[in-house]
Amino acid sequence: MRTRTIWTAAGAALAVLAAAGLVTNAFLGGDRTAAAPGTPPASGPASAAPAVPHVDAAAVAKLPEAQYSAVIAGLMPFDRTVRSDTVFHLTADAPLFGAHRDEPVARLAARDFMRQPTTVVGLERDGDWELVLTPARQQLPSAAGTTGAAAQTAAWVPVRALRKAATPRSRIVISTTDQTVSVVSAAGATLQRFDAGVGTADTPTPTNVTGYLEQRYVDPTQGTGDHPIQLTSLHSGVADEPYGGHDGGLIGLHWNATTSGSVSHGCVRLDAEAVAAVNSLPLGTLVTVQ
Repeated sequence: MRTRTIWTAAGAALAVLAAAGLVTNAFLGGDRTAAAPGTPPASGPASAAPAVPHVDAAAVAKLPEAQYSAVIAGLMPFDRTVRSDTVFHLTADAPLFGAHRDEPVARLAARDFMRQPTTVVGLERDGDWELVLTPARQQLPSAAGTTGAAAQTAAWVPVRALRKAATPRSRIVISTTDQTVSVVSAAGATLQRFDAGVGTADTPTPTNVTGYLEQRYVDPTQGTGDHPIQLTSLHSGVADEPYGGHDGGLIGLHWNATTSGSVSHGCVRLDAEAVAAVNSLPLGTLVTVQ
């Protein structure tokens, strides 16, 4: 499906963004246990957690922002599937640290591109640190070669920068084989299941990875009508910009008249009922693709 700008969505918040010149093409296309036992954690050694370095606000402001179209080499690739998370907001812009946790590599802004409080998904507590998923890339597919680029990234953030928010009670599971999207309870029961269109062989929906619902908005210019576009933190692992523009190859769930088959640039196409079901879930809901 051809896409337009995500900044033309209805609402005052997007109008402010457009006025500021923030224009980009769209993406379309608790146990905290890993779903794959034995997979090495994304964290560093199992020894005591390192102390959190002091980073003042001025230094944080100079760090690159880990937002949806950013590519930041110091982030950690995240290629696991997980079943539970803890959702946070930020007390202020916060530094992000890589595996060694000695120097900050990026920052999370306290407010996201919609000028709403940034949704932060935490997966693991280690002393004064929380391992979180980020909305940025670690590497572009064009630089990764035949191995492909990670569809999701993670980083460590100081716990003191986080303020706990409501934690989702369910998660989304996408099956590219069955071409379905399911809403699954914390206990593992399938609450709802819908047909879905997924990526083609050349631009597949990334699999065996978990991201999260990052944000949502309405933009009729993208051919999705009045149905909210559900933006995830996942990215294409095989193409820098499979949909054109400068959106970072984002993966989203959105309405389309065709809701079956391998038909997209990596996004997941849903009917109106399915979009409404996903839209009822809070931001921070985990999205696992199988």
